[in-house]
Amino acid sequence: MKNSILIISAILLSSCSKHDNQSVRTKSDSTKIIESINVARTKMNDSIRLKNNRNIFRDLSGNHQLTFTSDENGSIKGNVKFENTGRDSYTISGKGKSGKNTLSIEGNIQRVSEKHLNFEGKIVQNINGNTFTRTKKTTFLDEGKGKFWRLQDKINGSGFVDYIDIWF
Repeated sequence: MKNSILIISAILLSSCSKHDNQSVRTKSDSTKIIESINVARTKMNDSIRLKNNRNIFRDLSGNHQLTFTSDENGSIKGNVKFENTGRDSYTISGKGKSGKNTLSIEGNIQRVSEKHLNFEGKIVQNINGNTFTRTKKTTFLDEGKGKFWRLQDKINGSGFVDYIDIWF
């Protein structure tokens, strides 16, 4: 009877220990497989992210000349700075000044074609003591008249035509 109890307990101990080792090995093997899949996915996602952030059109980052001319007044010259924030997206800010007349521009530009820049932001011009602010979405367009994009919302608050250009 003692011998049979010893034999049964020995069998149970050996079978339990083999089963525990087997489950530990299985867990570590599946963990390694999952980790290798995650590493491969991370590499793939990183490469997709890089491709999605590349500009479709020429990069505009940097400083560009900003000009203002009007049928009513003289001209204002200044600079505008483009900072790339994503695929063909930029934040811009700039100022121009001529005497007491000023022009400032701040906002975001999305380049949608070689000729079109969609602008959303604020353009403030102070001409001869009169302030006019543009805040609606508008477009700067390369009309083929020179190396600049011209603001398409040309009529100011006084009814005069303003030409606001960003040179490339």
